[in-house]
Amino acid sequence: MNASASASAAASATAGLPAAPVPVLSYSPVVLPVPGRPVDLRIRVSAPATGSGLPVILLSHGHGPSNHLSSLNGYAPLADFWASHGFVVVQPTHLTSATLAHLVADAPGAPFFWRSRAEDMSRVLDRLDDVERSVPQLAGRIDHTRIGLAGHSLGGFTASLLLGAGLTDPDTGKPVHLTEPRIAAGVLLASPGRGGDVLNGPMAERWPVIGAVDFSTMTAPALVVAGDRDDSRHFTDLGPDWHADPYHLAPGPKSLLTLFGAEHGLGGIAGYDAAETTDENPAMVAALARLTAAYLHSRLTPGSPAWPDARAELTSGPGAVGRVESK
Repeated sequence: MNASASASAAASATAGLPAAPVPVLSYSPVVLPVPGRPVDLRIRVSAPATGSGLPVILLSHGHGPSNHLSSLNGYAPLADFWASHGFVVVQPTHLTSATLAHLVADAPGAPFFWRSRAEDMSRVLDRLDDVERSVPQLAGRIDHTRIGLAGHSLGGFTASLLLGAGLTDPDTGKPVHLTEPRIAAGVLLASPGRGGDVLNGPMAERWPVIGAVDFSTMTAPALVVAGDRDDSRHFTDLGPDWHADPYHLAPGPKSLLTLFGAEHGLGGIAGYDAAETTDENPAMVAALARLTAAYLHSRLTPGSPAWPDARAELTSGPGAVGRVESK
């Protein structure tokens, strides 16, 4: 490589997010047969139409009331933005999806499928070559060493396990670790907090696994996103602070983004114009999409100024969408 090419490569490696979005290719379903899984693993892959050496974001859906948002068909406001700004976004349909309820109701692990959800992400990484070859115009364009992760609500719970959080299996009482070392950094969006005495809402008894997590071993870098009006009384009376537990109870490096005025939908990230969104705010969603993309870009691209630039622009001054603290 000559000096000019070396300089160009160095500049590219430290550049921030593209200033303008590019067209996106979205392809689904990519079907991965998995022996022993009740149904094949189906995923959506969204990628920029141009570019190479692309980092990956694995996106784990939540467990909301809609039939299709909790599947590979959800979270378009985030997936579209991330893909248009240089990421390959991979979205599996977990076994908890309402779209599969009639097929998996009696399957081992039902209805929570907490282990299977985490294993879905590892399976995607195991077969990333196959995924890449299955999507038209994507072969040879992914950087398999730059893997990020994001999850909303129950997807945030799944992400915490992959980032290193431990779990006491409610059925056996034995410790479980599902850490995925290929994932370099993650984003937890409105993720559940701790268990114990604070897990005292009407859903706590039905979802004992939620309170079984130990964040003290979640050592991977992560951005925890919490809405300051996300009061999940069905799990706890601790209030919105419960969703900040993955930040406070895990070791660094971590950052906490508290979004002003956000409820559990964080402005509407699960889908465009979704009726289930109680706090619809397209401007907030746009800001969150940029902040999360910037965080992962900086974590996956050492030297990138994307995160400090976005944080300075969007979380300071009178127009701030939220506040950030780090450790």
